Amino acid sequence: MEEYQVTLKIAAYLLGYPDEDWRKNFSEYRAAVEEIKTPQIKDAFKDLFDYIEKLGTKDYETLYVRSFDFSQNTNLYLTTHDRTDFGKQAQELHEYKSLFLENNFDLQNELPDYLPAILELAATVPAQNSKKILDMAKSKIKLLRDRFIEAKLAHAFLLDAVLITEENLEVNRT
Repeated sequence: MEEYQVTLKIAAYLLGYPDEDWRKNFSEYRAAVEEIKTPQIKDAFKDLFDYIEKLGTKDYETLYVRSFDFSQNTNLYLTTHDRTDFGKQAQELHEYKSLFLENNFDLQNELPDYLPAILELAATVPAQNSKKILDMAKSKIKLLRDRFIEAKLAHAFLLDAVLITEENLEVNRT
C-alpha cells in the first residue's frame, strides 16, 4: 500500500465514531502509523493515538460526540460549514455523490460529504483519482481545520496530515 493510502485510511479511521469495532481496531491502526515515512504526519498520528488512549474510552467518546455530532461548527459533513445557499449545498452533495459513483463506491448509510467516507474513498483509488477527490474537498477541509483549531481539537493535526498528503500527491504528479 502506498503512503498516501495508509495516511488517508488512518485519518478516516481516526475521524470515525469510536464504537466497539473502532476500539477493536485501535491497535492495528496505531501499528500502521509505522508505515508512514513523512515525519510530520507520523508524529501527528502518534500524538493523536496517545491522546485518545490517555483520555480513555468513555472520555474520548464523549469528546467525539460533543465535537463532531453536536457541534455545527466542527461536524464532519463538509457542505454544512459555509451553508448559506441550500441550492449550492445540494449541488455540492451531488458532486460528492458523483465522485463516489465514478469510482465504483456507493454509500448506503452515509451522506457523500461525510469526511471519513471521502478519505476512505481517496485511500482506495489510484493516486490521480485520490488527488482529484482531495482537491475537491480541500477548501472545506481547510475551513474545518480552522474550526478545529478554534475549538482546540487535537484532530486539527490530523487534517494537517490530510492536506500534506494532498500536496505530496501534487508533487508526485509532476
